[in-house]
Amino acid sequence: MPSALCPKFLIDAHLDLAMNAIEWNRDLTQPVSAIRAREKALGLSDFIDRGRNTVALPDLRKGNIGLVVATQIARFVAPDTSLPGWHSPAQAWAMTQAQQSWYQAMQEAGEMVQITNLPQLETHLAHWQNGAIPNAQKPVGYILSLEGADSLIDVSYLEKAFAYGLRALGPAHYGPGRYAPGPGQSGPLTPMGRDLVREMDRLGIILDVTHLTDEGFSEALDLYQGPVWASHHNCRVLVPHQRQLTDDQIKRLVERGAVIGGCLDAWMLKPGLTQRQINPREAGVSLNTLIDHCDHICQLTGNSQHVAIGSDLDGAFGTEQSPYDVDTIADVQNLQGLLAQRGYSPDDIENIFYENWLRFLREAWG
Repeated sequence: MPSALCPKFLIDAHLDLAMNAIEWNRDLTQPVSAIRAREKALGLSDFIDRGRNTVALPDLRKGNIGLVVATQIARFVAPDTSLPGWHSPAQAWAMTQAQQSWYQAMQEAGEMVQITNLPQLETHLAHWQNGAIPNAQKPVGYILSLEGADSLIDVSYLEKAFAYGLRALGPAHYGPGRYAPGPGQSGPLTPMGRDLVREMDRLGIILDVTHLTDEGFSEALDLYQGPVWASHHNCRVLVPHQRQLTDDQIKRLVERGAVIGGCLDAWMLKPGLTQRQINPREAGVSLNTLIDHCDHICQLTGNSQHVAIGSDLDGAFGTEQSPYDVDTIADVQNLQGLLAQRGYSPDDIENIFYENWLRFLREAWG
């Protein structure tokens, strides 16, 4: 259940909403409970998280999560590989356009509203802070991000995406990539990736370093001079894996004014766990485990100004790979009480819930 404390406004910087709507065929205008019931009644088993989803628009509103960074995601994979993905960049681009069409339909239905600039951000915040309007009547704001750049047929497609509102981009995802390799690989950006990062800089698209290799991380930060964030990342010192940030990487991000969104994928929270082979309760993975990563970043940086939430809930996993005290995304609100119990001040908690992301966006778009 959500926290009994007065719910704070919360920003989640990484949700794969359109992927769930289009590829998982979930009607996210329905509550999580209804989506689960349908999938269980039909006996669906094509994805491991069927009947275990955690995210839907009514549950975002219930958790006072009024602004999210919502993704497009479609990976290109070579035809001779078993990795999931699309066998041509054109197919991947077409999937991102289907996802974009879903976001547009949600806007037209009044369910969501796209945020692309500072005036829109401030207007949306004022609307959500109006206590006279029930949350159920408020559209969920979203900033559009592209997770992995493979779907951009060539660099010129970045400007097409910017025109329909793309405002953040992570060049890599898992495995090989046309623009950058990701976890499971090594090496720097590809030549196309270097051109992409330069074009992102020209357009003012936020660089998301999530999923980059160590070499790609360093090269991207050297090339790119604009605003940088790590939308959904945890700490390598606590969970030693290439997908996590090293202390040196965290320090370099802080030097650039970045914010790091704590991720709720259970295998990234505690060492020794394997994706899709986890019992979070038996492993002792809870929201408090995420706070361990928050603590590390706060201690390393000397303040609470560089850590926030980028949950990645329903990022191809459900409750089977989420903290055991998260039934729906509304339960992320319980971090408020847990952070207070761990000694975080009200100002610290507001930083983590929303102020850090707001400060970042105001500076990036100001």
